[in-house]
Amino acid sequence: MAYDPYSNLYEVTKIQNLRDVIKKRVNEFPQNPVFLIKEKKGGDYVPVSTEKYDHDIDSLGTYFLNTVSKGARIAIFAETRYEWYVSYLATTNGTGCVVPLDKELPVDDVKNMVDRAEVDILIFSKSKLDIVNQVYGAKSVKHYICMDEIKDDRFLYFYDCLSQGEKKLADGDKVFTEATIDPEEMTILLFTSGTTAKSKAVMLCQKNICKNLMSMFSMLYIDRNDVWLSVLPLHHTYECTCGFLGQVYRGTTVAVCEGLRYIQQNLQEAKPTCILMVPVMLELFYKKIMKQVNSDPKTAAKLKKGIKLANTLHLSNKMRRKIFKQIHDIFGGRMRLIILGGAPVNPEVLKFFQDIGFQCVQGYGLTECAPILALNRDKFFKNEAAGLPLPGCDVKILDPDEDGIGEFISKGDNNFMGYYNDPENTALALDSDGYYHTGDLGYIDEDGFCIITGRKKNVIIAKNGKNVFPEEIEYLLSLSPYVAESVVSGVTDEVKDDIVITATIFPDIEEIKAKLGIDTDPSEDQIMDILKDVVSATNEKLESYKKIKKTVLRMTEFEKNTSRKIKRF
Repeated sequence: MAYDPYSNLYEVTKIQNLRDVIKKRVNEFPQNPVFLIKEKKGGDYVPVSTEKYDHDIDSLGTYFLNTVSKGARIAIFAETRYEWYVSYLATTNGTGCVVPLDKELPVDDVKNMVDRAEVDILIFSKSKLDIVNQVYGAKSVKHYICMDEIKDDRFLYFYDCLSQGEKKLADGDKVFTEATIDPEEMTILLFTSGTTAKSKAVMLCQKNICKNLMSMFSMLYIDRNDVWLSVLPLHHTYECTCGFLGQVYRGTTVAVCEGLRYIQQNLQEAKPTCILMVPVMLELFYKKIMKQVNSDPKTAAKLKKGIKLANTLHLSNKMRRKIFKQIHDIFGGRMRLIILGGAPVNPEVLKFFQDIGFQCVQGYGLTECAPILALNRDKFFKNEAAGLPLPGCDVKILDPDEDGIGEFISKGDNNFMGYYNDPENTALALDSDGYYHTGDLGYIDEDGFCIITGRKKNVIIAKNGKNVFPEEIEYLLSLSPYVAESVVSGVTDEVKDDIVITATIFPDIEEIKAKLGIDTDPSEDQIMDILKDVVSATNEKLESYKKIKKTVLRMTEFEKNTSRKIKRF
């Protein structure tokens, strides 16, 4: 090891609970707006001061504790917006337990989760009114609060509730501001996106989140003047912890994206310096950039020459941003840091963005780890690795095979409390020594980095008894411009008594058309001819028992959850 990867960690503020997160920000970084929001679609970004946010949290929290008992469950069912942020901390900072719900959930799932979580208050936006109308009358829900003003006596209006709390606060009511907070009590209940089975309800306490925040920001430098663009779903713990709570904690500003189709526009308006993404988003930017570059041989040559020069001279990112200004302008012109998580990232894509002047790193997390377990540092990183275990996290490989590959297990203050009302699954996930069994397979290299090879439940057992990791093959397929998405599976051939490695591929039709030199949609035979060449080239990189034996063409995108992960089964 060249040097200690944990040397020179960044200094961070100590926090015990989420009340500390906002109160210490008010004291340490009052000058920066905490959010940039739009009061109407297409309007200008309007700053929200730290003082206003803090006051609104205390006002709404005061209303809550004058309306329901301490310990109440409060669910949030809405798109990312200012009221979401207020509701979250008004719940955790003295009231009870927050239950963030996926805004894309169908009515049956909302009903199920509201009942399972025993929700007392359901806060929702007008966009979810149709579903809430069908959920109305859920056995535990006592109050429904709409973030938007609507004419319906069944529902309270968010800002009326906030005003009532504000008045009580002004009159000296301290029921919320002086409420005790137990850092080890469940105050966050998160439903996993469970792609293959009924979602589990993950119980987190504030110690879990605070430990994650302190460890994570000790590894990556975040400046109090940074501006983040929030593009991922806020109910998901990746965005919630790393793209909301972390920004409040570090004194930075969050600009709320209006929706995925507005990313390009909002990048130009907010001019962010940092962003959290899932790999598919960055890969779309990469493909768009390379398509434009490769359309002109002179531009392609200029880019290649510029990267070579920058690397030879070891130019700073500041200099690279000047050389590759046209690409940086796509991201608003000020972007310095891109953090990726949620799925493996193509190292070549990471390297490209690093070459042109972005700090671009990936991390690895799970809801049960609040969520980050490992993270690449800005000073010490490997593009092929998920990252270094967070300080304070004991990460091991369980039952490694001859190649050192086994299941990642972890122990630390960021480990969840268990699954709500589900002792059976809790016992399977948390062993008697307190280690969480992640279900992810891989190894820890000589420098301490976590290298993930696949999911335990996805592993294909070949006829020779060896493990085949679908993710490895899918990654190799993804290197082809003609493959948009793929899923590799093992199909049992009863006649031949064999496991047939099968690749189901959704092609990139535009790239196929460019390859064929046609403007009309290609035939399935034309597509399959190209994909057969792709599979053949992929097989050359694989050992015999891993080779793809069957290729299936899929003409529509794979179904995904809201974290943009493919639902494999």
